[in-house]
Amino acid sequence: MSPSQILEEVRRKIDAATAHLQDELKKLRTGRAHPSMLDSVMVEAYGQTMPLRSVAGITAPEPQLLQISPFDPSNLQPIAEAIRNDQSLGLTPTDDGRVVRINLPPMTAENRQAMVKVLNQKVEDCFVAVRQARHDAFHKAEQAEKAKEIGKDELERFKKQADELVAQQKTQVEQLSKSKEQEILTV
Repeated sequence: MSPSQILEEVRRKIDAATAHLQDELKKLRTGRAHPSMLDSVMVEAYGQTMPLRSVAGITAPEPQLLQISPFDPSNLQPIAEAIRNDQSLGLTPTDDGRVVRINLPPMTAENRQAMVKVLNQKVEDCFVAVRQARHDAFHKAEQAEKAKEIGKDELERFKKQADELVAQQKTQVEQLSKSKEQEILTV
């Protein structure tokens, strides 16, 4: 495997770890209602499991309220049930026969600190995945050097490029983390 192929593989793994972190950050409650909070909800509709966004429109008419308007009124109960059953959200929906509403209780200082801890854990998990990708790439490059497929200079150049990639990603993740933490702590 050439250094450029290994570097591309590292880039893919790093991008995947960052994308996963961004998805996880969307799910964290910040005290404000946001339609993306419900992206992970899957609804039993028309005999199959479908994403909530494909069976309903989601809006946040107020900072503490999510409103879900089903495209087909017969899906009202399955939508409410899917939200209620998603334990990771911890939300309690109510429906009035036309729309499903979710009131988000205001977050206490304790809740906010707990969310910051969860945020930091998710960020650390991302860093671990990136370090593992870097380690695997270094190992592959060293194997290629031992097999005389690449020279020592090429190996060192590859390591430097991989470290630069990791540093760029770390900066990006730290910015994401900082902005999300500020969002969580804002009352």
